[in-house]
Amino acid sequence: MAEKFSTSWSDIRSYTDWIMIAVTLVLFCFGLAAIYSASASFAKGDASVSGFVIRQLVWGAMGAAVYLAVLKADYRNFLKYAWPLFIAIVVVFVLLLVVGHTAKGSQRWFNFGFFRFQPSELGKVVFALALARLCSALPPSSGRGIGAAILVAGAAIVPIMLQPDLGSSLVYAVMLFAVFVAAGAPVKILGSIVGAGAAMLPLGWMILKPYQRMRLLVFLDPMIDPQGAGYNVIQSRIAVGSGGLYGKGFMHGTQGKLHFLPEPHTDFIFSVFSEEFGFIGCAVVLLLFAILLWRILNVSQYTRDLQAKLMCAAIAAWLWFQIMESVAMSMGLAPVTGLPLPLFSYGGSSLLVIALGLALVQSANIVARQERF
Repeated sequence: MAEKFSTSWSDIRSYTDWIMIAVTLVLFCFGLAAIYSASASFAKGDASVSGFVIRQLVWGAMGAAVYLAVLKADYRNFLKYAWPLFIAIVVVFVLLLVVGHTAKGSQRWFNFGFFRFQPSELGKVVFALALARLCSALPPSSGRGIGAAILVAGAAIVPIMLQPDLGSSLVYAVMLFAVFVAAGAPVKILGSIVGAGAAMLPLGWMILKPYQRMRLLVFLDPMIDPQGAGYNVIQSRIAVGSGGLYGKGFMHGTQGKLHFLPEPHTDFIFSVFSEEFGFIGCAVVLLLFAILLWRILNVSQYTRDLQAKLMCAAIAAWLWFQIMESVAMSMGLAPVTGLPLPLFSYGGSSLLVIALGLALVQSANIVARQERF
């Protein structure tokens, strides 16, 4: 009979990384403030709490419940069921292509009426678990290990590309590469993977949808379509630049309030925050994100469990890439992909899955410290 793991509430209280929790909560609160400002109504001259803020608070409470449940359940129980979970999520990805809800040219969501669910978000956690199981059993130091990992990654990435969702596909690819590095793949193999990826860029360009190609082109020069695909980038740059050193002040940003900035509570939430809190506010937020990633990587280095080490590396890579892409996108330094800024952007699927991922890392931290002390 398979061993069942459990963590007592006493151990959770004693060994929890409270710095990680504090940073997470502060970032979530900053995100709420940005969502409030981005979505506040000034129809009667006074700002009112929008439905976006209320729903984000509800999702946050649900995320806290998920977090506590995962800590009690123990990350090792999730790793035990990594393969059934991975098979299930791939089936869901394929099913999504048939009956999924289509919006803005992509078929990424299941629409349940009162909320929409994006399976590729949940898939990031499941993918981290599957990679940890696979690469701990078959190290990526040989052709067999590399091939098996790429095959597993392809099973997840291909249906996501068909949605199409280029941003999430890149997240999965970055997670795969990070696990290869953490698992000790030889430099020659890592270099070969990078070279193969670069060689496939022309093929990638050919399979992109027209609007995706245009996003890449306006990244190079937004003025080729200033009233169309380049509009978002131009307005986001204006918002970030107009914040200056100290910002215009909370609720005093103009790009979002005057509806120049599209999707201010989701894709361009960092632009809203930048305009109102300026360079100093953005530096504080980026420092908090850096601390969060440092604490995750610290668990990866600290634990003696190879599966936990690889799982934490994958989750850190996922969060790092989305933070980097979302912030760079807001400043026009990266193409627009629609990836949410973790803990900031409005969205239930993203928030719940991030809570799940961070809870798995925290659980690995608790178990590692418990074993050492």
